[in-house]
Parts: sequence; structure tokens; C-alpha cells
Amino acid sequence: MSQNQQTYHQNHNLWAIIPAAGSGSRFSKTELKQYQTIDHQTVLEHTIARLNQLPLTGYVLAIGEQDNVAKTLPFAQAEKSHFCLGGAERVNSVLNALHYLSKIAHDDDWVLVHDAARPCVTQENLEQLVQNAIQAGQSAILAIPVRDTLKRVENSPYISATVDRSTLWQAQTPQITKLGVLKKAIEMALAENVTITDEASALEHMGEHVQVVQGRSDNIKITYPDDLELARLILASQHN
Repeated sequence: MSQNQQTYHQNHNLWAIIPAAGSGSRFSKTELKQYQTIDHQTVLEHTIARLNQLPLTGYVLAIGEQDNVAKTLPFAQAEKSHFCLGGAERVNSVLNALHYLSKIAHDDDWVLVHDAARPCVTQENLEQLVQNAIQAGQSAILAIPVRDTLKRVENSPYISATVDRSTLWQAQTPQITKLGVLKKAIEMALAENVTITDEASALEHMGEHVQVVQGRSDNIKITYPDDLELARLILASQHN
């Protein structure tokens, strides 16, 4: 653990939630992307290993009812692993994990939510995210400024406008907030039928301030089959 970690983590419990119950239909109709292998480890094992570079109190995997793989994997710091049943959508899986955590953690504990298929996040980004959140006492997410020119297409295939990208950021994970705050935000959003695409969107709906911590473009989420090879190259490059 770095000196920075020792400083900001002191007197703070830090948990991670990994929603891993989705079908990932854009990747494959039959194969789950989190169980594809890179260098003899599943994507999910790589992801958990990255999160465990932080001084986690524990981590919760929200998995599907028919998942007979997750509990057999040799995760990093397996003694800190917990499992709960996922939900129909990502937001439901996260809420289920928050309910699970509520029985063993405190509302003021910090919780990171991270995509199961995002194995390339760096330790530097993880430390910066947690440090910024705890020091400011505010929720935070990793994100990167949008680089490319964006086009609005309302009547495909014709462009209707060019979108100003100067204030736009592409959200990543992890996203961090306090357990009680996130649980309340998601429950409120679901009760009001608000579409929740990530944890920050639930927090924004509740009026919670969320800060952006600049991440890296190599913190990719494996969504399509060719992303797996890209993740393989990124992990090899980071290792070297």
C-alpha cells in the first residue's frame, strides 16, 4: 500500500461492488464476456485483481442465478469476496449488492462500483479517484473528455447537427460514493421511473454533487468481441 493510500484510507472502510449478472448480448449470444480468458485468467479475475490494488474491506459480486462459474474462480484476496444475486438490469444488481452490504457495512462507508468487464483500470487512477472522493467528501467518477467530433443524427442516415464537445466527458468506472447515499439515490430513481445508466445518473437525479476525476483512454469496457483482443494488448502493455 502506498503512503497516499495509508493517508486517505485511514479510518475509512472501502468496499467494491461488481455487477456481473448481465447477459452481454452485444458480445455474444451464448458466451459471457467476463469469463473469456486473457493470459490464463478470466476477464473477471483481472478486474478483481485491479480493484484489490486498493485496501478494500471487501468486494461483492452480483451474479446471475444460473451462474455456476464465479464462485469457483481463484479471485485475488478471496477471503474478502462476497456474493449476492444480481437483478434484471445493472441498476438492480447494484441495488441488490447495496442491500447485501447494508447488513455488514455502515451507511458512511465508501463504495466503488466497477464494471465486471473493465479489467484495464490502473492503480494510479483507482488511488486518485478514492483520494479525491474522500478528501472532498463527495461522490466521484472516472471519466475522460470526449475527443472526437460528435454528430446528432435524428433522421438516419442524415446529420442534423454537430454537437459541441467542449463540456462533454465520457463516463467510466469505478464510480464512488457513500453506501447510504447511493442506496437512497437508486431507490428514489427507480420509484420515480427514471432511467439509470450509471450510478452517477442516480446521484444527479437526487441532486448529489458528483465530481469528475480524469481517467485514461485505456480503461476500456469489453463490449464487443474485438474489444477482448484490445484488452489483451493493453494489459500486456501495462504489465511491461
